Amino acid sequence: MTRVPPVTVRAGTEGDRLPTEAPTENERPSGPRSVKGTRTRVRLLEAAKEIFEEDGFLEGRISDIAERAGLSHGSFYHYFDSKEEIFREVAASVEDKLGEPLGLVILDPESRATPQDRLREALRRHLESYRREARIIGVIEQMSRYDKQVNALRMERHARYTKQVAASIRSLQEHGLADPGLDPEFAAEALGAMTSRFPELWLVQGAIECSLDTAVDQLTRIFVNALGISDRRGGGGNVLNST
Repeated sequence: MTRVPPVTVRAGTEGDRLPTEAPTENERPSGPRSVKGTRTRVRLLEAAKEIFEEDGFLEGRISDIAERAGLSHGSFYHYFDSKEEIFREVAASVEDKLGEPLGLVILDPESRATPQDRLREALRRHLESYRREARIIGVIEQMSRYDKQVNALRMERHARYTKQVAASIRSLQEHGLADPGLDPEFAAEALGAMTSRFPELWLVQGAIECSLDTAVDQLTRIFVNALGISDRRGGGGNVLNST
């Protein structure tokens, strides 16, 4: 099981400092202005993700990121102001990937699958994505304790998805497919905590040993039992999408 490089709070290293030849704010472009510039920015983001996965945030250096992307050290600053800025963008991209199953599976307006089947598929995709991104997720989790902007990003995503899940639970209740006594917001918060903490313990910390199939099966059972989801389809429509 891969362990995430530990975070130690200390003074910044060379990779944290702007070089003397770095562009000023007025000289630095607000963003890539060409196809080539866009591709270069993507290369930097991909390189940064790799470096942070390998070395952690504090040990990861801007010079290493630039070299991995095939650029000079100074070129980095034409796209990002600092190591913190590029890390936050990497974190935002990873958080978006983790949230994709919610929109693509559970809230799919065209789906006619049962709530149980959609929950199972969404959980499988979520765990597969988490497993692929486990190393960087561990670094993001650690940095969220020290970087207010990273923490705010995670909290904003959490609030947005919790609101959507609560709306889905409420829709199930309205169609007679879930326990009417549940508070949708409370249930969404509790189940959301489970789907974020469990994979962290399993895939980042290595504290749990199980197969992907077992994890998907057990989490689906917990969701279905916790919500009291009925086997009925509720008229065959997409009752999980309340919009």
